Amino acid sequence: MTESRSCPKELTGTCSVKPAESTPRKTRSSVPANRASAKALQRQSGDVSFPSWDKLKSTAWKAARDPQTWVPLAGALVLSVGDLDEDLSDWAVRETPLFGSEDSADDASDDMRTALGLATVASALATPGGTGSADWASAKAKGLLVEVSAAVLTSSATGGLKDLTGRDRPNGRPDNSFPSAHTSAAFSFAALTSRNVEAMKLSPVTKKAMRYSANTVAGLTAWARVEAEKHYPTDVLVGAALGHFISAVIHDSMMGLDTPVQVGVLLDGNDGGMLTFHMPF
Repeated sequence: MTESRSCPKELTGTCSVKPAESTPRKTRSSVPANRASAKALQRQSGDVSFPSWDKLKSTAWKAARDPQTWVPLAGALVLSVGDLDEDLSDWAVRETPLFGSEDSADDASDDMRTALGLATVASALATPGGTGSADWASAKAKGLLVEVSAAVLTSSATGGLKDLTGRDRPNGRPDNSFPSAHTSAAFSFAALTSRNVEAMKLSPVTKKAMRYSANTVAGLTAWARVEAEKHYPTDVLVGAALGHFISAVIHDSMMGLDTPVQVGVLLDGNDGGMLTFHMPF
């Protein structure tokens, strides 16, 4: 540290002395390695922006007001009065009016859920995706990533409610009956397929027929679970509302912006690395 003196010219022998400001030493960064890697990744890929809170609220409110969300919930509420839920379940298992037997209904529910999943993927690939191959691949990667995320979130929410409620199945197995995972997945796929169909260059009549077909298969999947004695009607009704609501919110809030998917590799110098997907919405 050095001293600096300031002496007015008109005064001799009088000076004020003040210590000079010291320059702070440079210290070694204490940022943990993982935070440093995260910053390096951010520099490489750029900032990722997600849907605003206002957009999430508006899409959630729109999905909640959709009849495919509130009508099944209203039906479940009505059936929860008295013994209506159990009575309808007993009748469906006894009569099996659509599928003929419990085993047939069980197999049909598996097959229809799988078919709807395949329809979701096929319709996502059939939507317009740009003129060049790179634009098409980026659009398809983005669409599939969003729709897979919607399906995974639907499955997670359904599983969480199953664990929370712990309802026994109609056949007596303590298998967490409420809500129906088959049904939530089927209506999730139907909601996503319907949105993909809307983006296709098809006639209005064709679009409507395809949307109705997807939702009809989802409804049959739900009823098959009742005839198979795997679920009560309220289980499938809540599952239908849940699957449609979550998928509608995820899809409608995250799709619609022309932003590419970037794939990168980040190496940390210690025989490790990270494969990154950068997709701003």
